[in-house]
Amino acid sequence: MKTIKGPAVFLAQFLGDEAPFNNLKNICEWAAGLGYKAVQIPAWDKRVIDIEKAGASQEYCDEIQATVRAAGLEISELSTHLQGQLVAVHPAYDSMFDGFAPAHLHGKPKERTEWAINQVKSAASASKHLGLSVMATFSGSLLFHTMYPWPQRPAGLVEVGFEELAKRWLPILDHCHAQGVELCYEIHPGEDLHDGVTFERFLEATNHHPSVKMLYDPSHFVLQQLDYLQYIDIYHEYIRMFHVKDAEFNPSGRSGVYGGYQDWIDRPGRFRSLGDGQVDFKSIFTKLSQYGYDGWAVMEWECCIKSPEQGAKEGAPFIASHIIEVTDKTFDDFAGGDTDEKQLKKILGLGN
Repeated sequence: MKTIKGPAVFLAQFLGDEAPFNNLKNICEWAAGLGYKAVQIPAWDKRVIDIEKAGASQEYCDEIQATVRAAGLEISELSTHLQGQLVAVHPAYDSMFDGFAPAHLHGKPKERTEWAINQVKSAASASKHLGLSVMATFSGSLLFHTMYPWPQRPAGLVEVGFEELAKRWLPILDHCHAQGVELCYEIHPGEDLHDGVTFERFLEATNHHPSVKMLYDPSHFVLQQLDYLQYIDIYHEYIRMFHVKDAEFNPSGRSGVYGGYQDWIDRPGRFRSLGDGQVDFKSIFTKLSQYGYDGWAVMEWECCIKSPEQGAKEGAPFIASHIIEVTDKTFDDFAGGDTDEKQLKKILGLGN
């Protein structure tokens, strides 16, 4: 067993153009003041990092580290969620996802894909420069529009989709492996990797690539009505990152898992600030500790009711109160004693 590190905070939802959220120095000081010990940095936001420069320059990464450490913090991981999303985009979503890429790439899906691949590679190199061994991402999706099988999916469609997805990711995974970085796919609706079965399909398609790992976020499993505790039992050996995010699912006679195209506040399944939802974090922290997860517990704030400022303030003590300092003793050791082979045989009634 190992003790989970934390609390840490994902900066993506807090960054803005006003202080203290407008640059790395200011937002790190803000996070430290709330009791966080580390920050997860979004690799697409130049207010906190230039990921191409970070991938090419150890000196620049040393400057980033110095800024974070001056606030008394560490970097937990880099996130490439938006760039990873663009590694695989079905044409139906081109216009909506163009906003994740620079303006000169809008309307140019092939060029956008190449840009995204290079961005994730740069982030892997930057992770190495920063002394990090894991990195977050999304898988992107070629198949999600076919998730509900109507019209009926043609035979072989899913296999071809995962074959293409793996083809796009394998050069990135090879680069990550060369940098000593594991790529943690957040299992998330809208991605081709959105549950355990799809993660297994991708793992198989990449021939069990050693850099294929997982970011575990139970909130997305609540909304899918998936057993998020059993998920840890099944996939704990792949879990290398952990987003601490709450959610709730309130069954309704008018709307279900798909949400009826409603705003988040009106959906049966919705994200909540830590402690306001239904996620059993005591059991999650227990299972992760039991299985030896020693990465960071990173708060990701997404709530349709509570303000981000209040959510962030409450998040650090919430995570800290759930971290288990694992024991190095067995509770009944006091009742034990020295034994030898003769005594063991005697206990079993095996004679002389």
